[in-house]
Amino acid sequence: MLRRLALTAVVSLAALATAVPVSTASGPVSSGPVSSGSVSSGPVPSAVPTTGPFAAARPSLGPLPLPVPPLPGFLEGGEGKGTGGANEVLTRLTVSVENTGVAGADGTFELECGPTGGSHPQGQAACDRLAEAGATRAGRQELFRPTPEGTMCTMIHGGDATARIVGTWEGRAVDTTASRRDGCEIARWNSLVPVLPDVR
Repeated sequence: MLRRLALTAVVSLAALATAVPVSTASGPVSSGPVSSGSVSSGPVPSAVPTTGPFAAARPSLGPLPLPVPPLPGFLEGGEGKGTGGANEVLTRLTVSVENTGVAGADGTFELECGPTGGSHPQGQAACDRLAEAGATRAGRQELFRPTPEGTMCTMIHGGDATARIVGTWEGRAVDTTASRRDGCEIARWNSLVPVLPDVR
């Protein structure tokens, strides 16, 4: 008989603790006016036992753990996909060269970097030169920039070779010409070797 009464009390307390909101278990909060005689500064007793033989019947009211969503592929080190991916070629140039007087140097050649490709006869060396220039701010600004008008250049004629480079370099548009008509242009041409042929 006593065992049955104890079991009934445990079940009743468990049902009561489940039905009572957390805010009720920790003490009700009154939003209406409170008289000066009913204010209590002591703790509000809980309806759920925390000690004794019935304490085990208290249910866990803590938040349930949430599953962690999988990380996107780019955070897990996966390869990018779509436009702007890691394998997209950002350097693609068409190099046209004339009147060099060097066998095999004249012609129109395609150059791709990242990975290296195209018909350029010195593709890997040309890509290495572009990467070297692109590693510095000065290199990015100066490599394909034409000689400014009014620049004082030495009157040295380096030959009749001319070239034009069109395309994209590391995602930036390129359209420039080069020659060897004076000292400034000779120095500029030499800075572009081996993208342009070495005709010295």
